[in-house]
Amino acid sequence: MSAPESASGPATDEPATRPDGEGQLTSLSTQAARQLATTTKSEPQMQAISSRWLLRALPWVDVKGGTYRVNRRLQLRIGRGRVQFEQNGADDIKVIPETLTELPVLRGYSDTDVLKEVATRFRVRDVRAGQVLFEAGQRVTEAYLVVHGKFTRYTAGKYGEEEITGVVTDGDQMGDEAIGQSNPLWLSSVRAETAGVLLVLPWDVVTEITDRVPSLAAHLEAFAARQKLPMNRKGEADVPVQAGHVGEPTLNGGFVNYDLAPREYELSLTQTVLRVHTRVADLYNNPMNQTEQQLRLTVEEIRERQEWELVNNREFGLLHNVDYGQRVSTFAGPPTPDDMDELLSMRRKTKVFLAHPKAIAAFFRQCNRRGLVPGTASVEGHEIPAWRGVPIFPCNKIPISRDHTSSIIALRTGESDQGVIGLHQTGIPDEFQPGLNVRFMGIDTAAIIRYLVTAYYSMAILVPDAAGILENVQIGRTAD
Repeated sequence: MSAPESASGPATDEPATRPDGEGQLTSLSTQAARQLATTTKSEPQMQAISSRWLLRALPWVDVKGGTYRVNRRLQLRIGRGRVQFEQNGADDIKVIPETLTELPVLRGYSDTDVLKEVATRFRVRDVRAGQVLFEAGQRVTEAYLVVHGKFTRYTAGKYGEEEITGVVTDGDQMGDEAIGQSNPLWLSSVRAETAGVLLVLPWDVVTEITDRVPSLAAHLEAFAARQKLPMNRKGEADVPVQAGHVGEPTLNGGFVNYDLAPREYELSLTQTVLRVHTRVADLYNNPMNQTEQQLRLTVEEIRERQEWELVNNREFGLLHNVDYGQRVSTFAGPPTPDDMDELLSMRRKTKVFLAHPKAIAAFFRQCNRRGLVPGTASVEGHEIPAWRGVPIFPCNKIPISRDHTSSIIALRTGESDQGVIGLHQTGIPDEFQPGLNVRFMGIDTAAIIRYLVTAYYSMAILVPDAAGILENVQIGRTAD
């Protein structure tokens, strides 16, 4: 009995045709041939792997005890912090009372009731672009907290020109330098470059609260007295020295005092549990070992998170631990060569710039406008863009804010230079890489093999000027 025919013709007896319908095949097709051939495979790829220049640029110190203590000289000049605000509408803006201790004059003051009273006495004031808040030589009658906006400090130059001495932005304060002075005067003028919002506290209110609260008066007196103690240009307790003398004068004696409460950095960690089924680990290992590939990509992910933590962690990350005295703001928005020079001038032996790739592109655009060509630096066989000989490393872990601004970080590195160092511990059990171990956790009843993968690390800034940040870096394009 013959085979049934279909609408397209007999089911058999017809010669093979080419897939495109243009004729008969005269040899085996590639589609059929692949059934007997093997494929050449790549290792599993991972798009999230970055260059991780911060991990490579940091000198890593072995911390055998799990904790690193940074001993410093006694600091008499208290550094500035930044206050924080809560906003419930355009006109309902309040300073968070506990953050008032970020002001140098209130650092260490613990009476929360007094801080709350001070916080309630601030009043909101809107300012317009171009408005002058006060001029150099005028008497200080108010203290200011900047809620939002950009303000320029300037003075009259030697020949009558205007000299810019600094930029004040969100969270900064003006006026607390008048504490302890009988007739406080502004040392520079301040002008609003953008429309902004201030919280204003009349100086008479400060005097009234001080007269009524003995604990606050005692605290302010102690602050003023501490500022009069001999100190070097960095605010450290001074050591008496003499120079240029002749004969046999009596030399003053002294000693180098230490900070009695040095900061300690405990090693942090990033870890995960890698799970692999025994069937996969046993059977599917040719041409690549499945467990090794799983572990390789897991370690890459942990190292990416490690670098993110070194930038963003609130306890030890750079963005939250750089001293506020080492932070400057861009003058016009985009990062100009002048801004980079100012950041560079704030410390000796700057070794590294770190910036988001978009911030680097924004800096190059400003260089192009001025006809400047940034140099390069050779690092590990790579040609890295550089400014004044300092390499600018891309770091995509530096965030971009909602208003399309970012930051550029400058670092001096190494223990011998009192710089920034990475912390880890080597020689840990089951070590897979320095400071990272892989520990076998057993096989459960579902036949799943588990491995605990852990990286231990931290970061220390040995002295405040070892790191600095250029803030409010505008990364968007501007019209020419």
